[in-house]
Amino acid sequence: MVKEIVSGESEEESSGVNLMEFSDEILLHILSYVPCTDLVLNVRRTCRKLATLCLDKSLTHTVLLQKDYKVNKDKVKQLMRDIGKEIYQLNMAGCYWLPSSSIDHITRCKNLVKLNLSGCHLTSLHLSKTLSMLQHLRSLAIDVNPGFDAGQLSSECKATLSRVLELKQTLYTPSYGVVPCCTSLEKLLLYFEILDRSREGFMLSGQLMVGESNVPHYQNLRVFYARLAPGYVNQEVVRLYLAVLSDRTPENLHAFLISAPGSFAETGATKNLLDSMARNVRLDALQLPKAWINGSGLLQHLKFNNPFYFSFSRCTLSGGQLIQRVMNGGKDLKSLTSLNLSGCIHCLAPESLFRKAEDDIDSSILESLVVSCCNLRHLNLSAAHHHSSKNIGNHLCQLLARLKHLLSLALPVCSISDVAANMEKPPMQSNVTPQTLGKKVRIGIQTYSNQKPQSSVFWALMGSLPFLENLEIIGSSFSSAMPRNEPAIRNSLPPCVRAQSVGDSEVAAIGQLTYLQSLTLAQLPNILTGSGLVSIGLQCQHLRTLSLANLGMMGNVVYMSALMDMLKHCKCLRDLRLEQPYFSAGAQFFQALSHCSSLQRLCIVSRSGTLQSDAVMSFMANCLEVIMCHMFMGESLTVCKNLQQSIVRSFQADRPALNVVIFPLLHEDLTEVIRDVPMRHLDEITLFKSRVAEEPPNLWW
Repeated sequence: MVKEIVSGESEEESSGVNLMEFSDEILLHILSYVPCTDLVLNVRRTCRKLATLCLDKSLTHTVLLQKDYKVNKDKVKQLMRDIGKEIYQLNMAGCYWLPSSSIDHITRCKNLVKLNLSGCHLTSLHLSKTLSMLQHLRSLAIDVNPGFDAGQLSSECKATLSRVLELKQTLYTPSYGVVPCCTSLEKLLLYFEILDRSREGFMLSGQLMVGESNVPHYQNLRVFYARLAPGYVNQEVVRLYLAVLSDRTPENLHAFLISAPGSFAETGATKNLLDSMARNVRLDALQLPKAWINGSGLLQHLKFNNPFYFSFSRCTLSGGQLIQRVMNGGKDLKSLTSLNLSGCIHCLAPESLFRKAEDDIDSSILESLVVSCCNLRHLNLSAAHHHSSKNIGNHLCQLLARLKHLLSLALPVCSISDVAANMEKPPMQSNVTPQTLGKKVRIGIQTYSNQKPQSSVFWALMGSLPFLENLEIIGSSFSSAMPRNEPAIRNSLPPCVRAQSVGDSEVAAIGQLTYLQSLTLAQLPNILTGSGLVSIGLQCQHLRTLSLANLGMMGNVVYMSALMDMLKHCKCLRDLRLEQPYFSAGAQFFQALSHCSSLQRLCIVSRSGTLQSDAVMSFMANCLEVIMCHMFMGESLTVCKNLQQSIVRSFQADRPALNVVIFPLLHEDLTEVIRDVPMRHLDEITLFKSRVAEEPPNLWW
């Protein structure tokens, strides 16, 4: 981009158009797409006009470095020296490659109001020194790592924290962090990433250290959000944060969200908290652990104002309860923009007592949801069997087509199966092939022909959602081979019977989504050639993130040829995640992948998969933007280590953010390797999960 702007005059003079003749407004809009470091350190030195425009307040007010993987400590130092006083919002989230000394230069930003340092190397002393100089700060995001000592914070630092209104704190050790110092908090976001065991193998305790028992100040709190990684220590620590809330619930609280995997039992203190909330507050956003909702009458007592976000992920909430208790009998809920029903296996059925998870849904419940929540932008129905009946007009896809404002959607594979259409055609052998490990099957010459089924409800759904940006189609029984804190899973559950008919044609239908930016496809058993992928590559030119897992027969990567053809067209692709047994990452694959000139992050997870070291090195040399290469395959530890060292030795100097992990998938030390992966990569690409409506929209900037 910088080279295009700098060399723009010579190229455009020949065509009679000079970039510098455009109005300032147009040029400012163009420059807004250039990283701030390039604007300040490079572009503004090309001519007088650009020198002035690059320092315009609209470009220097907010500086985003969180995915500027080329920024280094020297650039940060020069940037702060040149425009530090002009910066009001600075986002350095996930800049794990920068040394802690880079944080010291932020003291030049005297007018900072918002600062995000999540994922940065930060000690108590560096934090104290930095915050002492930022008297106008009102929003802060930091990590709390082992060794953090609130006693090292100066009085000036604590004075700054006392004025902070918004705090996002990621905990890697049991601690209150800076929460007790933030006496004016209105928004508190807590991410608990504490492991149950230390690196030495010792069990950790969730009890906070003596001296950190200062009481958090929640009296002005409006938003409380807590996200827990797996582990009992995280649960112990979050209970200490909640204890103060249970004593006195803030009267202005309007968003209360706790995301906890697995079982997180309700206690007397949490029950008192929920009872107090039911009496004293009206909520706009709600998410609770499943154990707090299942079997309780809590939802019928909570009061809502103008709700914009609900998450009942993994709850046993029935459709009847959803409509009556949450949606007031199907009344107007136009304010709701994001709804997460992932893993709610009975949420589209009138009751759950005698119902099997595979039974047909009650279309009237889904219709009530669609009518009352007509402005939904984010909807997650994954991890459940939502089977439509054969009645015409009542298919899940037909009802969802009414949600014209959808931007992101997650569905189970079996939910898009067209029952009526499948009954009209004779069954194919491929429709009943089990998705299990077995002998490799020769499928013959692959062809890329897709005839649009005129009656396909999924084709119609994709055609009715032209502005959809994020789509996930995930098998209801799919589980990744790489769970968070456990050894790799060796066996996967077979796909739902209804999913056996979903294949290449349905994938091709996704090509209608012109503005698609992120796509996840997992456990589609009837993929025969992968021809639909080529349609997506050709037509979805805005695609930035692609995740494919367990497509077709598990013993044979039947879509490899189509995938390589697809990749040749994905010029905007930045993140690619592939999870498939027996995947062969050889020269042809990496040659095709080299066409993805914007690619930054690659993750391959393959049980019994192979790789070609020379091809990987050639790919890294050709794709200059790649800063993350994670490959968990079936190769030996020696092969993996040698390749990892070669990549780091060859490219680390020119790519400061380079993060390389190449390791045997089934090795017993995999979890130890995973814990060293930067949280940004781990959370966004390496670990598989559904991300639609995972958090409320605009939770943080």
